[in-house]
Amino acid sequence: MMGVKDGAENKRTGKQLTTMLLDPPDIVPRLESELERFLTDLEAIPIHDIDRAQRFVPRVPEPLNLLHTDLCPVQTTIQVERNPTTGHLVGFKEAYLSETGKTARNSLSLKRAPDATSDSVKGNTLNFPFWPGGQDEPSVDDLLKTTASGQIDFENNLLTVAPGLTEGMTFKSATLKADQSSGSKPEVMAFTDIMTLNDDLDDLYLEEEEGVDVNNAAMNKDEGFDVNNAAQIPNLQRSQSLEKLVEVDSSKTPQDTKDIAVKAEDKEEWAVMVDVDAPVDDFYKRVPDMAHKWPFEPDVFQKQAILRLENHESVFVAAHTSAGKTVVAEYAIALSLKHMTRTVYTSPIKALSNQKYRDFKITFEDVGLITGDVQINQTASCLIMTTEILRSMLYNGSDVIRDLEWVIFDEVHYINDAERGVVWEEVLIMLPQHVNIILLSATVPNTMEFASWIGRTKKKKIYVISTTKRPVPLEHYLYTGNSNKTSNELFKILDAKGSFNTVGYNKALEAKKERATKSSQSTGTKGVRGGHPNQDKNVWLSVIDMLRKQDKLPVVAFTFSKKRIEENCQNLQSVDLTTAKEKSEIHLFFHNSIRRLKGADQKLPQVLQIEGTLKRGIGMHHSGILPILKEVVELLFQKGLVKVLFATETFAMGVNMPARTVVFDTIRKHDGAHFRDLRSGEYTQMAGRAGRRGLDPTGTVIILCKGDVPEQSDLHKMMLGKPTKLESRFRLTYSMILNLLRVEQLRVEDMMKRSFSEFHSQKDVARRKEDLEHLHKKVLQIEDIECFMCSTDLEPYWEACRDYHELHRSLQGIILTHPAAVKALTPGRVVIVTTQPRKHVLGVVLKTSTTGSINEKLFTVLVICDKKSHDSMSKNSSAEGSAINSDSSKNSDQSGSAELVMPVEKIQLFQPEGACWHEVVQCRSENIIVITTKTIKVDADKIFNDIKKREQPRFRDDPPAQSVTMTTQELLRITEANLEGLPGLDPVKDLHIREIDLVEKFRALELMKVKFEKYNCVNCPRFSEHFDAISSNMKLKEDYRRLQFLLSDASLMLLPEYQQRIEVLKALNYIDQHNAVQLKGRVACEISTHELMITELVFENALTDLHPTEIAALLSSMVFEQKNASEPKLIDTLEKGMNRILEKAKQISDLQRKEGMQVESEYQETFKFGLMEVVFEWARELPFSEITNLTDVQEGIIVRCIQRLHETLRDVRNASRIIGDPVLYQKMEEASRMIKRDIVFAASLYTQ
Repeated sequence: MMGVKDGAENKRTGKQLTTMLLDPPDIVPRLESELERFLTDLEAIPIHDIDRAQRFVPRVPEPLNLLHTDLCPVQTTIQVERNPTTGHLVGFKEAYLSETGKTARNSLSLKRAPDATSDSVKGNTLNFPFWPGGQDEPSVDDLLKTTASGQIDFENNLLTVAPGLTEGMTFKSATLKADQSSGSKPEVMAFTDIMTLNDDLDDLYLEEEEGVDVNNAAMNKDEGFDVNNAAQIPNLQRSQSLEKLVEVDSSKTPQDTKDIAVKAEDKEEWAVMVDVDAPVDDFYKRVPDMAHKWPFEPDVFQKQAILRLENHESVFVAAHTSAGKTVVAEYAIALSLKHMTRTVYTSPIKALSNQKYRDFKITFEDVGLITGDVQINQTASCLIMTTEILRSMLYNGSDVIRDLEWVIFDEVHYINDAERGVVWEEVLIMLPQHVNIILLSATVPNTMEFASWIGRTKKKKIYVISTTKRPVPLEHYLYTGNSNKTSNELFKILDAKGSFNTVGYNKALEAKKERATKSSQSTGTKGVRGGHPNQDKNVWLSVIDMLRKQDKLPVVAFTFSKKRIEENCQNLQSVDLTTAKEKSEIHLFFHNSIRRLKGADQKLPQVLQIEGTLKRGIGMHHSGILPILKEVVELLFQKGLVKVLFATETFAMGVNMPARTVVFDTIRKHDGAHFRDLRSGEYTQMAGRAGRRGLDPTGTVIILCKGDVPEQSDLHKMMLGKPTKLESRFRLTYSMILNLLRVEQLRVEDMMKRSFSEFHSQKDVARRKEDLEHLHKKVLQIEDIECFMCSTDLEPYWEACRDYHELHRSLQGIILTHPAAVKALTPGRVVIVTTQPRKHVLGVVLKTSTTGSINEKLFTVLVICDKKSHDSMSKNSSAEGSAINSDSSKNSDQSGSAELVMPVEKIQLFQPEGACWHEVVQCRSENIIVITTKTIKVDADKIFNDIKKREQPRFRDDPPAQSVTMTTQELLRITEANLEGLPGLDPVKDLHIREIDLVEKFRALELMKVKFEKYNCVNCPRFSEHFDAISSNMKLKEDYRRLQFLLSDASLMLLPEYQQRIEVLKALNYIDQHNAVQLKGRVACEISTHELMITELVFENALTDLHPTEIAALLSSMVFEQKNASEPKLIDTLEKGMNRILEKAKQISDLQRKEGMQVESEYQETFKFGLMEVVFEWARELPFSEITNLTDVQEGIIVRCIQRLHETLRDVRNASRIIGDPVLYQKMEEASRMIKRDIVFAASLYTQ
């Protein structure tokens, strides 16, 4: 108050103020001076002055708060008791609830409480998924039994550092002195062991064995043990541990029953083939009250499937195109309505989901649709969705899964898709046990294999139902005409019975050759193999005219190029296939369909172009067309108003729109990598659109021969070959790993084990477990070799011999295929070989040849042998077995015995004991031990002729020719002069091998050979006997370890990649060192595409400072997939954002490469920035008619990109909610609102 008065006084007297009224008085230090003092003098900081830092707020007691407490979950419930016969109410009883504390946040059980806080349809990323079917759900009792079963070793391998700490405790057992240990047993350390340390080792062994016997006898006596029952104790070897003394005999435990169950399970067939040829005469007796009825009589295969559905069993229906697979799906939906449960119908593509929604909505009213941007009637009993949506629901623990009775997988052969095929496998593995499965597919050759995998994975039988023939047979033709004069050149090459008509094919060749001859005579030029583009118009005019005359319309013309489709429609402007009434109907339907579009959008060039072609009865269908226009074309085709439809391959994907005729513009397509012929499955899928059931007696398939006529073998393979097999496309993704890691009970290794790719290796698990148990018993019975010389290093010696032989065999295979070695192994080269009966035999090369598909080298060698042994072997051999031919059997034995490890000894050449003889053998690379430096002169042809002559019975006793005798005597002379071996060709000096890796391996081989002399066991007089014994023991141990490996996670094919991806996630802080999912990992679980990149951008605040239009433009690079697009014009902010994305992509790519991941392409190449300018301007409300001028990308692809971008923006919005970023959340909402407008998000005609 005094300050205010002074201020007023000064104002009244006219004095000027030098300080502000609100300035603090001089006694309060200024902040600047205080800060400067603290920065210059750290000791002046009052570290003990806590008055300003801490405040104590006393609690005010509120007794009334005790009246409001959280209610405990109810432990009991009231259950109704009914008469099991009549169903009448009998009474009530109170039942105990055992799982009241389980929620969606802590349990995978179906008995957990529903999650009321999250979306009940799509679930929540915080929820646990439900326990996958086919896996044994662990219970508390099982966990307690496992813990108490003695599996924990409290003596060894104990952890010393607690999680989260850097240091811990070490547990060292204190050694008790003899005078301090009271009551110690003599078994701890025998007095005789101390007294006999300096005695002979053999005496020590003897005394120890006697000591053990004495001790055992004393112990038995003290415990009242009956000596007569001593046979019950297993004979324990000295080398076995004391734990074996108290080992429990498991042969009399309940484990036997489990083994029997495993054997029964192994023998059980999970896939059952249903005989569709057997009529179901008692169908209506077995199903008196059908859940759904049709105006037609179901086929036999449909009745068989309905019977299985009535029994709540899973089916796999693999039927021909247009056979009626949808009938099975309709009956499953009707059953779920009857049972008041739910059915999920999944399809591979969004367009098919929309069409099925329309079809099922007509049949059943309670139908819903869930796609990325459309949610209709989510509480319906039948939900139609894409497979990706169902996968998300399973991972997020959606409560819809509780009520599921059926999941229908349509177009299962789409599992072969390289990018999205893994989704089918994930969903099939993650489905709970109570959900039954219906698989609908085109005919595939390995239905039983695929059904066996699903049945074994889900532990339920799958009934396979396949059709044997099409309901409407097809006739296949070649068309060689190119004008109205030649429009009758239609040649049948495959009739309705599936017989290839060679006569028709030859006529097509003659017609084409005749026209080519006339053309060359008139123009002097040769025909083009693929047909000239200018001829397309004439060919299509003639074929359409021919089809119209023969009443073969409507027709679907499959063309594998969007550009060619539009060119064909442009070239056919003169063709008019509709009447005036049909034109009027098309006009009304078209404008009625597009009236919901804006006026400017109704005048788009593509809209006007398609309207004009449709009125003439011609339509086009490909991914570049606007979705609403594609639907208009499809609906008009169903009405029969489109007579000729040019379409790409996607039109044949599950769309129930058959035509009378199918025409192939060509039978070659580009699959993204190169041009190739159509596969049998692809051709069958598209040709199956021909023939309308109930309307056409046969369907017509025509292949246009614009250029040369296709090869007969190619046509035969394409038309009559086996369809494409169902193959696994399972691969690991970061999203899958994070979704499984956030739930402790689920393991990624279990997901890999249950994948279709691991099916063949995992189906023998039960048998391998039996073999492992059998081997385990044998391993326990292995006795140590009681030899003081061999016991020290015989086992390491055997392992060194094994490694030496393996390295030697691999190097020999490389050497003998090396050009220098092949040149050296010419006839006359002396070699040392090892054959089955003899080792280290000297021989001479007569001939070198190759055999088999891998061009394995075979060497024909003349070797010396004993005359007596040769005669005895000749008598024992078969009548037709010559020296050369019979050696093949020897080599097969050698290949089996090559795995036997032999000791590495100094080479001692074989020397015949009696008369020297000869033998011709064929050797593989592993049989040749040394390529010597010596060569002798031989005449190989004379030797072969003489040996073949003496193989004949009448010349068998003739003496060998001079060429054979001289060669044999020369080999014998060299052997006698060099019994300790001959020097061999040096791989580096003589064969001039310069590869660094090979040179190092040769050097390692020489070093290994030198070390063998230092082993003590080779001096044992009984070395050979002991080596054979250790070989047998080590073989058992190796087989045991191999089976252990095959039964462990280490044998999984994708395990190395999984470990590499785990290291990448750790480096990026998505998981910690214990694989616990961190905040970044939780955010990545929300993202459906490019989860790593988007998460990194979110956490680096790369999006928060941008405008919503710029965010939408940047994120369009995550969903745009077209490789070739015009270069966009970007503002500086978008340029910086693009560079930041590429920089971050390079960091992630380098990290993946550092961890050893094998990536097919650079990570940066997966981001396409071609539509950034388009999306940026679209978000700024530029009309669609103007943004199409900014790029050469077609309209349909632009719309699809923006629709997928909307899903990505929604994912990022959810991620921002998790990390608590309200600014980013609002910007994502704003960006979604900006792009969701007009023609891009026009409602589907199928949902109206």
